[in-house]
Amino acid sequence: MRVLLFRHGAAGDKGERLFLGRTDLPLSDEGRRQAEAWRERFKGRLPGRIITSPLKRAFEFARIMAGDRESEITLCPEFAEIDLGEWDGRPMSDIQKTDPAAWQARGENFARFRPPNGESFEDVQKRAVPAFEKLTSHGDPEPIIVAHAGVNRVILCHLLGMPVAHLFRIGQDHACLNVLETSSYLLRASSINVPCPVECSEVFDTRI
Repeated sequence: MRVLLFRHGAAGDKGERLFLGRTDLPLSDEGRRQAEAWRERFKGRLPGRIITSPLKRAFEFARIMAGDRESEITLCPEFAEIDLGEWDGRPMSDIQKTDPAAWQARGENFARFRPPNGESFEDVQKRAVPAFEKLTSHGDPEPIIVAHAGVNRVILCHLLGMPVAHLFRIGQDHACLNVLETSSYLLRASSINVPCPVECSEVFDTRI
């Protein structure tokens, strides 16, 4: 079994860094180009069924990659990005200035810190990992998942046996691919943060 776990492409305008969780932005022009590059990489022959977060930036990425297979896309609410509550959509610099104590608390405990009315990354793992395990237990030979940086990181932490507190040690660039394969009855991460073809001129592993 092999799972292709994508992060959606770029969304919104480049500029000041925002806390982007449930704020439902569509893909940017760059993000659409990234999805089109993956569609071309697979030459319109994605191997398995497609499961995506319901947020616009993920669903649109999945739809573009799917091409004429759009009707086969399944939405999975458990793969939606972290709920950042009252911080969602706000510039990071604004939080640093207006609530330095909370900013420091977040930096000291990435796993368990919750913004006001939001989730922690441990909360995200508790909903995303069971959904991932249910999906991978169905016996589909090559499911495709389109989710978000936070969701992908907590899933990868689980597979790698890493504490959630270390999630930011795992790179998850826009439109990246993670390849997860069964080996000796275990699902292992064989490739992490593979760049989108439009971002990279290297020859890709033929297994992807």
